[in-house]
Amino acid sequence: MLKVNHMKKTFLFATGIVLALAVSAEERTFTSPDGKIEVTVTDTDGTPDYSVKYDGNVFVLSSPLGLNTSMGDYTSGMTLLPEKEAPKLVQEQYSVKTIKQSKVDYKATEAVFTFAKDERTIYDVIFRVSDRDVAFRYKLYPRRNTLSAVILNEATGFRLPQTATSFLCPQVKPGGGFAGTYPSYETGYTLDEPVGKNGWGEGYTFPCLFRNEDKGWILISETGVSSAYCASRLLGQPDGLYTIGFPQEGENNGNGSVAPGIPLPGVTPWRTITLGATLAPIMETTVPFDLVEPLYEASKEYVYGAGSWSWIIGMDGSTVYDEQKRYIDFTAEMGYKTVLVDALWDTQIGRDKIEELAEYAASKDVALFLWYNSNGYWNHAPQGPRGIMDNTIARRREMAWMKSIGIRGIKVDFFGGDKQETMKLYEDILADANDFGILCVFHGCTLPRGWEKMYPNFASSEAVLASENLNFSQGACDNEAFNACIHPFIRNTVGSMDFGGSALNKYYNAKNAPRGSQRRTSDVFALATAVMFQSPIQHFALAPNNLTDAPAWAIEFMKNVPTLWDEIRYIDGYPGRYVIMARRHGDTWYVAGINAQQETLEVEVELPMFEAGDVVKSYTDDERLCGSVTDLKIRKNRKVKISVPCNGGMVIMN
Repeated sequence: MLKVNHMKKTFLFATGIVLALAVSAEERTFTSPDGKIEVTVTDTDGTPDYSVKYDGNVFVLSSPLGLNTSMGDYTSGMTLLPEKEAPKLVQEQYSVKTIKQSKVDYKATEAVFTFAKDERTIYDVIFRVSDRDVAFRYKLYPRRNTLSAVILNEATGFRLPQTATSFLCPQVKPGGGFAGTYPSYETGYTLDEPVGKNGWGEGYTFPCLFRNEDKGWILISETGVSSAYCASRLLGQPDGLYTIGFPQEGENNGNGSVAPGIPLPGVTPWRTITLGATLAPIMETTVPFDLVEPLYEASKEYVYGAGSWSWIIGMDGSTVYDEQKRYIDFTAEMGYKTVLVDALWDTQIGRDKIEELAEYAASKDVALFLWYNSNGYWNHAPQGPRGIMDNTIARRREMAWMKSIGIRGIKVDFFGGDKQETMKLYEDILADANDFGILCVFHGCTLPRGWEKMYPNFASSEAVLASENLNFSQGACDNEAFNACIHPFIRNTVGSMDFGGSALNKYYNAKNAPRGSQRRTSDVFALATAVMFQSPIQHFALAPNNLTDAPAWAIEFMKNVPTLWDEIRYIDGYPGRYVIMARRHGDTWYVAGINAQQETLEVEVELPMFEAGDVVKSYTDDERLCGSVTDLKIRKNRKVKISVPCNGGMVIMN
């Protein structure tokens, strides 16, 4: 698996006489278990770097490594030391029921590269390379009596071929948006753009997708971010190099350091690169979870499933006692497990009445989620409850009250950024909530980075332009299919996504009357996204009126669609155009697809998850987006012709 090359590079200068100058460099190469991914690490001219090939093609060109710290600058003048041990095979089997694949058999080659400066060991770069992923992190060692360090910046980069194209979410400047709540990972994507840009000047939020011409795809992200580091972004350079960027100064209302501190010896989060000739490895990767471990044990067996929330249709005015009681009745009739009581419940319902609602819900075998504002000093959002989740004493007192009345979970909103102190706030909320047996969903927040496995009571995060925007503007409704065709390839590949969609109302208002935002997508589209958008807790955008004004087959499907999945498979698609994918729950497969292209999608796909002769249910749309359900018999070759009009969907299930 390991090739070691010692190189002499000769540079020729013609000045009447040809002079040869030799510069030595150490170079070592190792591969993934199947040999398709090849990683090379060097120290040419004292600069640590690495490169990645997939199936013989260059996917990541020579890219910098290194840390600039409070102890010294370790990005240049470095020496790659002889290996301490040969690369080894790492294997682990684990189960996490809240991610895209409930059981994972992880296998990777681990190789450790030690870099020194002035004859002192400074850090290891630890690589893990599976058959679809490259991951690496630093382990920084003490120097003399220094047992802690601040990482001022990282040289860490990813140099893409200049012929590559990008599919990226630009980072916004902090302090803007609603009540100064930016950044919140709620920005639209730019697709099929050339590399060499830097978004709107602030880089890009993870994960970041690239296409290496017709050779394949590259997804770059990070995992294992906890209170021990900050979260990062990618900064674009003109030559196709993207480097790790720490948080912006203005995040958290300007408070707190952008530079993380670590004890020594200490490690950084994992940087991850997922590679594939098709989008299958991108959609199916489990790398965010392969590399992390639980930080504490679950205090109880947590319950997941579908639920409802009034706010997405009725907005702030729906957060009142009678409407929440109506949604509890609706939730019980749907067979769902939870109702999310959104912002302003503290003033529009009150704590005594929340206790009554919780008791009434329990009588219907339903539990409540309660919304909270995260702030603190980092935003001006007026919605309450405020000033609880940012304070340990108030937070734990509140959680004790929630436990006493049977609250199942919380939705905490409007976080302040990606600085290390904000990562600590997430961790503190999660750890305290686990003490009281409470699940956590985050909104107006950062991307989860391996959190489903790290924090056993973490359920999901927004970190996307989610369903609320469909109520806010007709433009979001007009572009719903386009955006929905992005998330399965980018945002939802690395973590649970609390989108809160799958509306069956024609209009985003409580009376389903022709005013306000009008849904452009079909009912089958709504069913398909209920499968495509993965989150173990799903508060769907359904309303009580849908029991009578939506098709019976759609309501029946939504009553039974799972929120926990055992397996995922990519079938076909292209970001922003169309998606066809499959998920398995137990023995039941759901094949779901949507189309954002103006022309009807006509494609024949093989569905090996079904047996020849199987009779399956097929939900389809006609050209007018009128849906229906029929029986479909699987042919001997297991191929199925699929037709999906623009803004339409399809689902096949056994």
